[in-house]
Formats: sequence, structure tokens, C-alpha cells
Amino acid sequence: MQMADEVGLDLVEISPNASPPVCKIMDFGKYKYETQKKEAEARKKQKIIEIKEVKFRPNTDTNDYDVKMRNVFKFLENGDKVKVTLRFRGREMAHLNLGRELLERVAADTEGKGKVENFPKMEGRQMIMLIGPLRN
Repeated sequence: MQMADEVGLDLVEISPNASPPVCKIMDFGKYKYETQKKEAEARKKQKIIEIKEVKFRPNTDTNDYDVKMRNVFKFLENGDKVKVTLRFRGREMAHLNLGRELLERVAADTEGKGKVENFPKMEGRQMIMLIGPLRN
């Protein structure tokens, strides 16, 4: 502590559990500032994965299906997850097999671009499936 006072710096304990404990003479304020900068830089470089949603109906026609699938591919290429929602209304609830077939078709079409993370499951009146991008 006396050596640190002579130089005008701080005595900082680096690893207290070692025997003997390791200490370093440094400017503690400058050290804290540099670590804050490193953490901010690391946060800046992170890719935040968003969840995009594409909604289908059991009787979605081929052209509408193609347009929605283009959006799915665009989202997956950007590195986002895609939540595919299939909403049933009224008597459509009697034909859940049509909806499952549609979601299986979506999963088959996205085979090269993404992988199914959550397989289709019913939640109330909608069937939901989650597709994540493939790691490069």
C-alpha cells in the first residue's frame, strides 16, 4: 500500500482466493473505464435475434402461400426466428389435419434455410410452430 501511495496509484486485489493473494498497482478509475468500454463494445457486436411472425389460414391458396414463404425465407436469411401461426375460425376447427399438413409443408419447404425448433402444437384456436435459422 505504501508503494502504491508513493507512485500515486491504487493497490487493486486481482485474485483474492490465491495463496498468497495477488495484487496490482494501477489507476483503478482508468481500469474501470476501460472495462466498461470493452463491455459496451461487446454488447454492440451482439446480434439480437428477433421473432418474426407469419400468419396462415387452413385454406391459404398457393399464391398467398408463396408470398408468405418468401417472407419466411427473408426473415431466416436475416438471422431471425420465424413464428408460423395458423389460425382456425368456426368450422375450420373440425379440420385440424388440414392445418397440420400445411405446417408440415412449411417445415419441408424451409428445410435448407432453417430448422424447426418447436413442432406444431395447438394453443386455443391456433396452431403454432417456431422455425430458427441454420447456423453458418
